[in-house]
Amino acid sequence: MKLPASTEWVLHCASTLAQLEAGDTASTAQLALYFDLPAPYLAKQLKALVKSGLLSATPGPRGGFRLARPAAEITLLQIVESVDGASSPYVCAEIRQRGVGALPPEECEDTCVLARRMAEAHQAWRHSLAGTTLADILATLAPGTAARTRSRLAAAR
Repeated sequence: MKLPASTEWVLHCASTLAQLEAGDTASTAQLALYFDLPAPYLAKQLKALVKSGLLSATPGPRGGFRLARPAAEITLLQIVESVDGASSPYVCAEIRQRGVGALPPEECEDTCVLARRMAEAHQAWRHSLAGTTLADILATLAPGTAARTRSRLAAAR
């Protein structure tokens, strides 16, 4: 499975916003500079997180983004699905029923074993991401990381 680069962007941005002090925000420009990303495209991705209720946005020159709820209530799956959707990346086109190797219809009444396995793998992936919150990610950071992040974001103003 290959996810777009923007998936990495929103995961890192959300993790970064989770390191801010309560009430603080970071602008698109700050986050774009912090990660060396194109601001217009990043803004589009951050707006998707606002639309899904994961981030809140404050307009104005001192505005920016912050988590819309506690880090312990935001899962990695929610972030990923906000920008990539929830559909499986695997689509079975039933090619086992085509070509010179086509199976007879009576052998294709059950779902293809490969489609079943791919669906199981997708569900396992979703379950893993659903079980990991931003708070879990923050708990793995080295001491001083959040303070360094806040300092570098402030310098990017």
